[in-house]
Amino acid sequence: MGQRLGKRRSMGQKKEEPSAPAAPSPSFAMAYGDDGHNLREVLATFKSCLDEKSEILMDPYLAGWKGLVRFLNTMGTIFTFVSKDAVAKIQIMEEFRSGPHKESYRTLQSMVSYEMANNLVDMKKNTERPVSGCRTILRLHRALLWLQLFLEGLRTGGADCKTSVVCTDSYNASLANYHPWIIRKATTIAFCTLPNREAFFENMKVGSNEEAVEMLGEALPHIKKLYDITQELYSQHKLLDLP
Repeated sequence: MGQRLGKRRSMGQKKEEPSAPAAPSPSFAMAYGDDGHNLREVLATFKSCLDEKSEILMDPYLAGWKGLVRFLNTMGTIFTFVSKDAVAKIQIMEEFRSGPHKESYRTLQSMVSYEMANNLVDMKKNTERPVSGCRTILRLHRALLWLQLFLEGLRTGGADCKTSVVCTDSYNASLANYHPWIIRKATTIAFCTLPNREAFFENMKVGSNEEAVEMLGEALPHIKKLYDITQELYSQHKLLDLP
């Protein structure tokens, strides 16, 4: 049943093109909220993702992404090119986690093993194979690198750094590699309207600028560790270039 649901969705998702920054729909806004919150708690959720075997637990990983979506939404519509797509991917993975094979999706490692063993991963474009968890997580994985680089740039950039430059550099080093030219152009132009570094720190709801910098210094290594583990796992299985 879970795979049939995935197949119906894949008919509308074969050609997955990111959208340029735009206002979220009411249903999108209500799904994960637009109110401020404590980013410290969100990033701490990612810290809890690893089990005793250093495998990535799917539920806290998705919970962490929900928190990131809420944070991005508080900064206005400019980041919907990431957050709207992330919402769609989170929903797909939550269906897998509540479906008949939910235990196979308990960790990232078990998901990869299960889908590879059962020939569920679509290695080619434009086939009728159902949407896979491997492909879905890969899109979140790429976006996580952008966010990690951006937050690290804010942390180390100094009081006079230009957030538009930090965000553009982070985007060019990550998501831009997978977006068509028209989306890259529209996105980088939109970055020019970003608020200053202090506004980002204020919106993190963790206290002073100094406290925000300290919090990011503690949290971002955990994000990087999750990214590195995922990157290595996908590299081993030749999944990094899934269409």
